[in-house]
Amino acid sequence: MAPSPKEIRRRGLMLVLSSPSGAGKTTISRKLLERDSGITMSVSVTTRPMRPGEVPEVDYYFVDMPRFEQMVEAGELLEHARVFGNCYGTPREKVENALKAGRDVLFDIDWQGTQQLAENARTDLVSIFVLPPSGEELERRLHTRAQDSAEVIAGRMAKASDEISHWAEYDYVIVNNDVEKSVASVQAILNAERLKRTRQVGLSEFVKSVQAAL
Repeated sequence: MAPSPKEIRRRGLMLVLSSPSGAGKTTISRKLLERDSGITMSVSVTTRPMRPGEVPEVDYYFVDMPRFEQMVEAGELLEHARVFGNCYGTPREKVENALKAGRDVLFDIDWQGTQQLAENARTDLVSIFVLPPSGEELERRLHTRAQDSAEVIAGRMAKASDEISHWAEYDYVIVNNDVEKSVASVQAILNAERLKRTRQVGLSEFVKSVQAAL
């Protein structure tokens, strides 16, 4: 029996959103997850303290430094980085299982982590860098969310220029001047990337069957 279109499966992809703190990637990620049931958030491991309202194993896997170092040594992380004195990493097994099952995984990581993902799994990676509309607006957003002290905000602003300098390493770049438009742009990118020929498992066999019937 000839293969049917239903037998064409899709390998999942890794969608990365990166930006300096305050540019809006977390808000964009949340709205994307609410609107697209086909993508799930990658839950990172971190050594930083839990913030008010965060839930273990939902927001992060919270571990101490010895356990984190053990995971790095054992190759259990797809990527890992130190950011503002804390360590973050992506558990390898959960992501790889999701991709094989045709599920997409969303990452909220920085340029260091994105570089490592590109080295380990470039064909599965789709990367987007989110820019703020201005430096002044970035600082305003950091103050408005009221999560960090003035000292921490100053540190994030100082770090922002270095983070932004890596924008050209990403597949796509969007300026987050309007959250709804930014989410729509990310959805358009995701939809197009899902249709890429290289992600269609079984497509070659289907095409051969069509040709054979001609």
